[in-house]
Amino acid sequence: MPKTNNSTSSGNINKGKLYLLPSVLGEESEISAVLPAYTQNVIKSLHVFIVEELRTARRFLKKIDKNIPIDNLELLVFNEHSIKENIEQYIEPMLKGENAGILSEAGLPCIADPGSEIVAEAHRNDIEVIPLTGPSSLLLGLIASGFNGQNFAFHGYLPVEKNLLTKKIRQLEMAAKQNQQTQIFIETPYRNNQMVKAIIECCADETLLCVAVDITLPTQHIITKPIRNWKKMQFDFHKRPAVFLIYH
Repeated sequence: MPKTNNSTSSGNINKGKLYLLPSVLGEESEISAVLPAYTQNVIKSLHVFIVEELRTARRFLKKIDKNIPIDNLELLVFNEHSIKENIEQYIEPMLKGENAGILSEAGLPCIADPGSEIVAEAHRNDIEVIPLTGPSSLLLGLIASGFNGQNFAFHGYLPVEKNLLTKKIRQLEMAAKQNQQTQIFIETPYRNNQMVKAIIECCADETLLCVAVDITLPTQHIITKPIRNWKKMQFDFHKRPAVFLIYH
């Protein structure tokens, strides 16, 4: 297991490492089924965590180990509201020789969350970055879709405004068709149904749509159908974590 670095023979302190810590994709996920034992053990060994939201982080760490001394841990909040000019403070523990971890809200860190800025700062300071194995809803959705896994693009969240959303969906459909490239994106869960309806309205009947919801959860549901079939289907993905994929 990783340990805090000790002083070198010259008296200088070695820099700590930055671990990229995956989380489960939902409260109902079985820890042992989605996180390797090594990843769990690394998490248990750390005392400094960079997190998006304190309550979620504490709840997850308690699932990893119910006896973990939460009040003795250093939890540093870094999210979209953080002041980026103060980013140096997040790597101070590592500069002093302490190992630390970026803990994702769900799945892998640094994808669709601000953790990549911490990683970039770590690289600028020659801090070793170590990614650990865990679930990624984007990659799991991709491999379960039946779409091109050699050429794909992730677009994060699409515009909310209807005209901009329509324009973006049509651009993605064109890219899928012209480049044989899988187009992947996500949405705020309470707007999932509106997203599916927008895709159905915008895309050609032969375009393929995959919706992957509740990945790794007991309620997991992954559907790939052409748009013509989606038009005939009843669906309700409201407030369920989802990944959307378009292909042609």
